[in-house]
Amino acid sequence: MYSEPGQGTTFKVYLPRAEGSEEAPAKSEEAEIAGGTETVLLVEDDARVRRILERTLCGAGYTVLTATNGKEALRIGDDAAIALVITDVVMPEMSGPQLIAALRQERPELGVLFISGYTENAIVHQGVVDPGVDLLEKPFLPDDLLRRVRALLGDASEQ
Repeated sequence: MYSEPGQGTTFKVYLPRAEGSEEAPAKSEEAEIAGGTETVLLVEDDARVRRILERTLCGAGYTVLTATNGKEALRIGDDAAIALVITDVVMPEMSGPQLIAALRQERPELGVLFISGYTENAIVHQGVVDPGVDLLEKPFLPDDLLRRVRALLGDASEQ
């Protein structure tokens, strides 16, 4: 380290030479994640999370309708041909499970993916959601969301 008042500080770090190849490691070849054209209703009370999820889903080709709470989602859900609902579990006014119960009165076959910052064990233990529901715990990667959505909607080639 070298430092002079008014001139700044310089750090020099000496590392031993690495043994082996200088080639960059090969990237693993993962299968491309399939998107779709279905309509997804996204219900999330946190605006930042909602925008990120909406961008991710739209980028994969889905039509995304957004709602900030369960009551707004019910109004949107009345008029739209929705293939899947992605909803936060814990929200003010109406929880995700309450929303789904209301939507499924008219559409019992409606696909659902719950998302939550709480662990599955915590919300199942508290009786908030039933065991075995499709739950994606926050934080999650965009690819994890897209894989789960595609799995719930079925193979894109079937559409």
